[in-house]
Amino acid sequence: MEFNAANTVFMVISTSLVMLMTPGLAFFYGGLVSRKNTLTIMMQSFVSLSVTTVIWYTVGYSLCFSGDVGGIIGDLNMSFMHGMSTTDLHANGFPIYIFFAYQMMFAIITPALITGAFANRVRFPAYLVFLVAWLFLVYFPFVHMIWGGGILARWGVLDFAGGIVVHATAGMAALASVFFVGKRNVLSKGAHNVPLVAIGAGLLWFGWYGFNAGSELAIDNVATLAFVNTDVAASFAALTWMIVEWIKEGKPKFVGLLTGAVGGLATITPAAGFVPTWAAALIGISSGLICFAAVSYKNKKGWDDALDVWGVHGVGGIVGTILLGVFASKLINGSGTNGLIYGGIGFFLKEVIAVVGAAIYAFIFSYAMLFIMSYFMKVKVTKEEEETGIDEALHGESAYID
Repeated sequence: MEFNAANTVFMVISTSLVMLMTPGLAFFYGGLVSRKNTLTIMMQSFVSLSVTTVIWYTVGYSLCFSGDVGGIIGDLNMSFMHGMSTTDLHANGFPIYIFFAYQMMFAIITPALITGAFANRVRFPAYLVFLVAWLFLVYFPFVHMIWGGGILARWGVLDFAGGIVVHATAGMAALASVFFVGKRNVLSKGAHNVPLVAIGAGLLWFGWYGFNAGSELAIDNVATLAFVNTDVAASFAALTWMIVEWIKEGKPKFVGLLTGAVGGLATITPAAGFVPTWAAALIGISSGLICFAAVSYKNKKGWDDALDVWGVHGVGGIVGTILLGVFASKLINGSGTNGLIYGGIGFFLKEVIAVVGAAIYAFIFSYAMLFIMSYFMKVKVTKEEEETGIDEALHGESAYID
């Protein structure tokens, strides 16, 4: 194995792009909530940068990518980066340290996605405990099972960049948290700063090129395919969402356009490097239609998923994984397999079973964690704290000084 400079530069850039997505998420969520809760939701994203990094360095990476215990989780042999040298190379010729960092950025943003669902309702200490528990009980096992050579990988399940591992699990955890914490006492009047939402969406879209193309772990034809498919799906989804909302409400909405784009990005994620570009366009259209319908259904049912994490990320990840099972082609990516339209009914069924199973698991364990936590600590903010604003009540800070 020889050092590959091109792949190394590519992975360093991709890692940096994925890191940028967490601040982007903070801006995106921060603009969507009310003025007096802006810092709280942004802090919940930024604190994951620190907390998850510490966990990843100590035991997280090892639990995901070292050894195998029952096909479910790794071992602790590489805790604190034990046995890893700066001269060790990945199979694609870049330093293994870059792979460590790249996967760490995925671990950082995944639990942060959940926070948009329970905006304005969860105390910061409870969030920290939930963040740590969720990484160990949900995220790390699914990383190992799919990307770390675990049971689902051996069964033939594919997930290019995180439709199951990231979006389906986070989205269903978000829905579980909504059911547990209940509705807000102070209803939001809508996004308080749409330009901030646009900045966040732009950073997410930009960073997603590293999220998806970088998941090829090499600069080759599949990476460039994933790059193009990412943009195509996001664009088709954004326009589809905008048009549907325009027809329904009589006006085109900017926040709807941005939300549709993020939904498209989430939906193409599992399939980005496995499907042709025409399929990416269909996946984008499907995302715009189905995610919009999911959000509308959520609103009709009165589920207080404040920032539509379930409808955008959860449903998007599930739809994208199922459509990967439909459109995957070995002619596009020889390391993949054929989907349903090419005769791969077995692969299609595996993808459906895997994503549905992951969704159910994430929902149950997330709800159970919050339920158990509530016996040992306060999870929900009080009505008075919510009315005052979480920024001031819990953190003693304000995003805006009148």
